[in-house]
Amino acid sequence: MNRKDIIIILLSAFITLTPGCRKEDKYIPSTDTDVTDPTSSGDYAGFFLLNEGNMGNNKATLDYFDYATGKYSRNIYAERNPSVALELGDVGNDLKIRGGKIYAVINCSNFIEVMNLDDAVHITEIAIPNCRYITFDGGYAYVTSYAGPIGPDPSYRKGYVAKIDTLTLSVTDTCTVGYQPEEAVVASGKLYVANSGGYMAPEYDNRVSVIDLESFKVVKSVEVADNLHRMIYDGKRYIYISSRGDYKGSESSTYILDTHTDQVSEIPYLPNSNMTLAGDSLWVISNEWSNITQTDEISYAIYDTRLCRVVTRHFITDGTEEDITVPFGIAVNREQKEFYITDAKDYVTPGKLHCYSIDGKRKWSVTTGDIPAHFAFTHKQLISKDQ
Repeated sequence: MNRKDIIIILLSAFITLTPGCRKEDKYIPSTDTDVTDPTSSGDYAGFFLLNEGNMGNNKATLDYFDYATGKYSRNIYAERNPSVALELGDVGNDLKIRGGKIYAVINCSNFIEVMNLDDAVHITEIAIPNCRYITFDGGYAYVTSYAGPIGPDPSYRKGYVAKIDTLTLSVTDTCTVGYQPEEAVVASGKLYVANSGGYMAPEYDNRVSVIDLESFKVVKSVEVADNLHRMIYDGKRYIYISSRGDYKGSESSTYILDTHTDQVSEIPYLPNSNMTLAGDSLWVISNEWSNITQTDEISYAIYDTRLCRVVTRHFITDGTEEDITVPFGIAVNREQKEFYITDAKDYVTPGKLHCYSIDGKRKWSVTTGDIPAHFAFTHKQLISKDQ
């Protein structure tokens, strides 16, 4: 759990949501903005961006950018699904595309929203309490869950991973892991799960749970560092893992787990709030908070996975990082030679999406929903809402 999570949990204690069905004429329609000239991006037709929305306000939203038209469409879910009560839900925590479907993990609403990839129309909800991240292997999705309610957990309840059949869209099994599991990746027939222990502060969890997918049981726990969060597998051997530290003496850092040996090494001086892997380059943004100094230290780094060293800590080169208050989400389109950074600003008002050329110069910016965070690139162009 990071500082933003703690602040929003405290705020949400004063907010009450009134359930009920939304009248069709009450939803906020989507808005289209021309942000760039129409272009071809190779295999990709566009990308979706899930805005988390500040906790307790039911403000998770979905945006879409279309390369062929150069248009950015904000808040597309509501008008495409006017009969869905409370719209997309409360706190969008992850977004993935698989098998013609969009899967949005809606954390505080306790479900996975499943949509049709062609038109973003609702298919179903899969109930999972305090769900966090989703990954796939074969015909199954794997979703991490804190298991209990949102907030500090005096009962010391462990989390679990839910196994979902992507044909029936139903939970078929669960596997208990560590405390407050976050992101997970599949490598060599195993599921690696980063446990944070975020509700147990200051006694954070520091382990990666290793699940054998055939038996769907934990076969090993690997110690890494306190308060683990994000994970990326390079598709060959190594998993890159972020640790948020304890916001006091233990600082955020990045670790490498060798899936052949389960040995762990640290990348020195690489704080990590979010990351993405593009070829041999690990792009890392950090917005590290210290309870001691009461300040944030922001960095934009690239780690060369072949040379095993940081090649830059300033991948934005034109000075426009000064316009970014809270770097939050990151994505790279290598074919388009672009990367994208989102700005969560104050966590309670609309954020920004910034597009940069690969050499770090800003090309365009657009307003998003609240707390823009999670990207999912698509090979299929989204059908117009008028079709």
